[in-house]
Amino acid sequence: MTAITPLAELRERIDSIDAEILRLLNQRATCAMEVAKTKIAQGEVGTFYRPDRESLVLRRIQDLNQGPLSNETVIRFFREIMSACLALEKPLEVAFLGPEGTFTQQAAFKHFGHAVKTVPAATINEIFNAVETRLCQFGVVPVENSTEGVISHTLDRLLVSPLKICGEVEIRVHQNLLGLAENLADISTVYSHQQSLAQCRQWLDKYLPNAQRVAVSSNAEAARLAASDKQFAAIAGIAAADVYQLPVIEKNIEDIANNTTRFIIIGQQTSTSTGKDKTSLVVSTGNKPGALHRTLEPFATFGVDMVNIESRPSHQGLWDYVFFIDIQGHADDPQVAGALAALQDQVNMLKILGSYPKAVF
Repeated sequence: MTAITPLAELRERIDSIDAEILRLLNQRATCAMEVAKTKIAQGEVGTFYRPDRESLVLRRIQDLNQGPLSNETVIRFFREIMSACLALEKPLEVAFLGPEGTFTQQAAFKHFGHAVKTVPAATINEIFNAVETRLCQFGVVPVENSTEGVISHTLDRLLVSPLKICGEVEIRVHQNLLGLAENLADISTVYSHQQSLAQCRQWLDKYLPNAQRVAVSSNAEAARLAASDKQFAAIAGIAAADVYQLPVIEKNIEDIANNTTRFIIIGQQTSTSTGKDKTSLVVSTGNKPGALHRTLEPFATFGVDMVNIESRPSHQGLWDYVFFIDIQGHADDPQVAGALAALQDQVNMLKILGSYPKAVF
């Protein structure tokens, strides 16, 4: 029979380990501050955050992890350590689609950690403006939902913005019915963002068929409205319930269980190749026979995997479209560079929106 270690001894061991962890955390923080001094001495200005460097660090931690903690848990822990250390160097301000408690803010925290200052913006356009005018170093905007498709406002703004895509983050979207009502029959109006209303259509049809559905600017705004009247309810995430102190009436009411939203990080800087990257671009082909085939051919020729393609009106002429394309690899990788050079000769316009590390988790 295996001997059982006394509880007092285990607690003493944990206390000792905790003390060592604390010492090492402060040692890392001190080193991070030295990094900042070195960068400043070398004339570096602007943000010290480097998405490519962070991605490499997190992947290295993942490779070193031997458990029992899961990779996702370890990555989340180290991201917060890196976030806190970066805040000692130079705090980051990140614009998100507000108000407090939205999935976009949740995405910002997942990508940057909780030591950043999140700055709410009323619209996607305002997020772009905040970063373009350097009021914030980065912005987080939704770009695609697995259920409802692309976010057209984001794609249209990327087409004309000088900003680069610096990173990506995915959020598993769990929708909850929040409100002060004691019974579903007492709810007269359900507020939410139009995407969330669409994602919960079947549940609403079944359990709240007579309630009015009102689309608002964000799920957090819906929660704020729901907090004002017992007849109102909101569809939103748990974060919004915490911010507005609303009870959760029903959990996970989304129609599709694996509903996921992809967000992109926009900023002024570019990322170097990490070996596990994506490149996003937009092309205009003109309304010509075979134009799309000629656009895609260079990727096949150079062996570059295409992840996604979406079309949007160019706003330049009737039936004239642009194509947003995501491919595997970095623009500086030889195969990708060759494909992009060949593509340049086949299209009217080619704009690289950014090469950036793939989301770790």
